[in-house]
This record gives sequence, C-alpha cells and structure tokens, in this order.
Amino acid sequence: MGTNRTEMNPSSEQLVDRDTFRNIVGHFTSGVTIITTRQDETNWGITASAFSSVSLDPPMVLVCVNQNTGTCHAISKAKKFGVNILQEKQGDLARKFAQPQTDKFQGTDIEYGELGVPLILDVLAHFECRVVEEVTGGTHSVFLAEVQSAVAYEKKPLTYYRGKFGRFDEAGK
Repeated sequence: MGTNRTEMNPSSEQLVDRDTFRNIVGHFTSGVTIITTRQDETNWGITASAFSSVSLDPPMVLVCVNQNTGTCHAISKAKKFGVNILQEKQGDLARKFAQPQTDKFQGTDIEYGELGVPLILDVLAHFECRVVEEVTGGTHSVFLAEVQSAVAYEKKPLTYYRGKFGRFDEAGK
C-alpha cells in the first residue's frame, strides 16, 4: 500500500505548519512575474509567482496578491492589471518589486498599455487583464481576469526555485 500514513477524520486533521508548507511549496519551480496596475494616477507593482492560465475561451488568467499590499488594494479598485513575465536577466528587478517600498518604478523602463496599466519593457511576455472576480484565499486575494491583450518576445524565462532565481535549461541538452 505504499506509504505508512495514519488516516484521520477530516474534521480532526491538523493543517501543516507554515514553515513546513513554505519549504515544501518551494520545491515547485515557477516563472516570475511582476503584477502592475495604475490607480488614482499612481503606479503599483509587486513580484509574484502565483500566476496561472485559467481558460482559453474566454482567455483568462489568475493572480494571487497579498492583501496587506498597496498593489492588492489598487487592483481591487482599478479592476485591471498587467502581468509582466520576467526574462532570465531580470532577477534584480524581481527583487526590487518584492520589497515594500513606495517608488518601485523609479529607473524601470515602462510603457502604458491599452488599459492604461504600466507594462515593463524588455520582459519575456506581458498580458493586460480586466478583473471579473476577486476571491479571498487566506491572506491573499485571487483575481480572476479576462485577457485584453498579450504579447511575447524571444527571450529565456527567469525561474524561481527554493527561494532563488535561476535559468531554465531544456532537458536533454
């Protein structure tokens, strides 16, 4: 039967502790994004690895953003955001947008997209999205959004694994 687990009544099961969860989930390699928006003439942005496609018809994505951030509140009000998928040379940019500082955009090359959200230049790809639903999941808001526009460039992705940024290498090469 494989593992030696004790089965428990679901109502009496304990959740895994925070440190164990963080360690184990860190074993999942992901891409790195910066989620951006503009609300009340102010640009907002935050580094996030919690991004996923949801649907092809209509084209939809989801992002998860900590509710204790200004970016989360700005997306909630503006109802639109950009997803900037970072390329392998943008680890410093990812760290910059992960810090709780007020002017993350200083020195960052951007343009404004069709929806008026800031889009970071020289990235691997970006999406412009309109929020259709906001759901609470623990400490985060999950924004489900339809994709208004998308573009990709020929670059290599920045990856995130066990708390570190890295590069993607194709298997078998």
